[in-house]
Amino acid sequence: MRPEKANIVADLSEELKESSFVLVADYQHMKVDDFSELRKRLAGAGAEIHVVKNSFLKRAMADSGFPAGDGKLTGQTAVVTGKKDVAPVAKPFKTFVTEFKKAMLKLGFIDRAVVSTAELEALADLPPENVLRAQLLGLLLSPATQLVRILNEPGSSLARLLNAKASKGEPAAPKEESAPPAEATAVAEPAVTKSREVASSSETKKEEPPATEVTG
Repeated sequence: MRPEKANIVADLSEELKESSFVLVADYQHMKVDDFSELRKRLAGAGAEIHVVKNSFLKRAMADSGFPAGDGKLTGQTAVVTGKKDVAPVAKPFKTFVTEFKKAMLKLGFIDRAVVSTAELEALADLPPENVLRAQLLGLLLSPATQLVRILNEPGSSLARLLNAKASKGEPAAPKEESAPPAEATAVAEPAVTKSREVASSSETKKEEPPATEVTG
């Protein structure tokens, strides 16, 4: 390989290594204005697109550790690369393909993993990152809020009970049924004893024989 071609392959290989995603699109039948429009949209999402020879791309992919193209690197090819998240790039890419019916995806890689056209379109349909984070945060916080409320409720009830007891000067522990006061027992016992004594006295009187009259 000539030195200039070797340099092109080396530069392309380095670009593939530094990119967080690689989208290989079909450049065939694209007009200059169409390609400029696609480049403009992708640049707004933080991506670059370059037309490359299939032979150069195959060698650069091999040097960078990417899977083989499985015979898909034919015709005219353009490669999309970038160092940011692929989701913002997938959206304008999908929109352009839908509008112009061109730049169809040949191969797609995200962190060296192969992605299909359907998977790339699914990424394009995701909401913006800030909205997605807010939705995820709301999803995580909603059950946690309910759990905290449930856990705090018994503590709040206990605190209210303790405050009520403290304001009345009563112990915080719940009242249990206690035996009758000792005074009541002491008062009741003499009454019972007295009744027994009266009954015993009556019985004694009934058992005594009548007095015998003594005559002189």
